[in-house]
Amino acid sequence: MTLHIAVLVVLLGLFFVLPAYHVGAFSRIMVLAIYAMGYNLLFGYTGLLSLGHAMFFAAGMYGFGLTVNLFGFSVAPAFLTGIIAAAALALIVGYLALRTAGVAFMIVTLMFAQTVYLVILYFGEYTRGDEGFVVQQAQRSFAGIDLTGETERYFAALILFAICFLAVAKLVQMPFGKRLVAIRENEERARMLGYDAAKLKLHALIISGAVSGIAGATYGLLFGYVGASFSTVQYSIFPLLWVLLGGAGTTIGPLIGVIFMFYLIDISSGYTDAYLLIAGVALVLLTLFAPLGLVGTLRKRAFPWLP
Repeated sequence: MTLHIAVLVVLLGLFFVLPAYHVGAFSRIMVLAIYAMGYNLLFGYTGLLSLGHAMFFAAGMYGFGLTVNLFGFSVAPAFLTGIIAAAALALIVGYLALRTAGVAFMIVTLMFAQTVYLVILYFGEYTRGDEGFVVQQAQRSFAGIDLTGETERYFAALILFAICFLAVAKLVQMPFGKRLVAIRENEERARMLGYDAAKLKLHALIISGAVSGIAGATYGLLFGYVGASFSTVQYSIFPLLWVLLGGAGTTIGPLIGVIFMFYLIDISSGYTDAYLLIAGVALVLLTLFAPLGLVGTLRKRAFPWLP
């Protein structure tokens, strides 16, 4: 846990030394890292490859945004609604999708995500479809603090990231986390040891969905935009890439993966329109030479104490 605290201290210190542009970038990175952490809990620790995780991110985002815009909720209850919406959706999806395994599970989660995307478009009268909608500045204040300012946004992102970061780190160290790893490594053997694999996987999916929903609600709160683009396949692929780059099954890997991919795309887009090709090449090279991801490879080769 000492390393996790050190990471948070570094993120706190970065606010005071980075230029304004990078402070804004790290606000976004920390929110997306929460999303990656939620995905990592399901993929990295439980071994379930989902291609539809954007639906949970979108559920949190729309749960927050719609309750604020349509019902006039304040930030706290709207944020809680977003988390509940994501967790409830994860429960429904898990109850049905976990009847399958392997490639079938990937396809089913992708189908559910596409359904959510189409539902958002169908109810465009409320969701504004592809165009999305803006959460007004006056609606984004908590306890008298205006979260639209760069400083307030950074520290709000840091606080929420810290809560999720430490909670997930603690969770995977608990017996529950160890059981998830046992399922990932050998599900049949885990069943022979008396673990209820189906129940554990459902719980993992619900927690993963809720954490992803926190990221979605946080994005809507801090950046003031809610749109259907966040429920597309692209946003289901992103967390998979972040986790693979950083290191699946590591607690700090998702953050490293998001930072790496964010700045790779940001820098390469300044030189070429084919920046996604550069990102793809980098992913292929990492897969060839660091198949466990950046943190996973460092842990295997030099620093076995990395979490």
